[in-house]
Amino acid sequence: MVKKIQKSGNAAQSAGQAASPLSGAIKDSAQQIWLAGLGAFSKAQAEGGKAFDTLVKEGLSIQRKTQAVAEERISEATSRVSTMANDISSKAAGKWDKLENIFEDRVATALNKLGVPSARDVESLIERIDALTQQVHSLGGKPAAVRKAPTKAVAKAPAKAARKAPAKAARKSSRAKAA
Repeated sequence: MVKKIQKSGNAAQSAGQAASPLSGAIKDSAQQIWLAGLGAFSKAQAEGGKAFDTLVKEGLSIQRKTQAVAEERISEATSRVSTMANDISSKAAGKWDKLENIFEDRVATALNKLGVPSARDVESLIERIDALTQQVHSLGGKPAAVRKAPTKAVAKAPAKAARKAPAKAARKSSRAKAA
């Protein structure tokens, strides 16, 4: 494009001095555009640092706000998860208790069917023995040593033997009287 202007400028010079004010105006205009560009560059350099600092401050502010929102969301999610975990653990504990009760009931039923006395049965028998011992003592018999309740369950065989012993003694005494 510069070559075209020079060619047209040379043609204008040969045509006369009429084109010279136009070329001078173009040169002046180009010089002003160049100077305006340099001024803009200088101003951008001077104010660029300030603009950069302003952008950094705004970015820091936005980052803090974002972190605060993220922490709030995390705390909400954590509380929801802990609430759900507590609910699940309480439900599981309830199920385990129910399962344990069912197991204990079935074991007690099976032992009862086999004739194994329960702890309550043994305790009531001990209370009856103690009451009978006191009655015998009050009637003038020898005081017998009071038994304490055993801590373990009584086996089936001793319970049957204890039930059969008074029956055998009664049969022997009736035979002895008859003889």
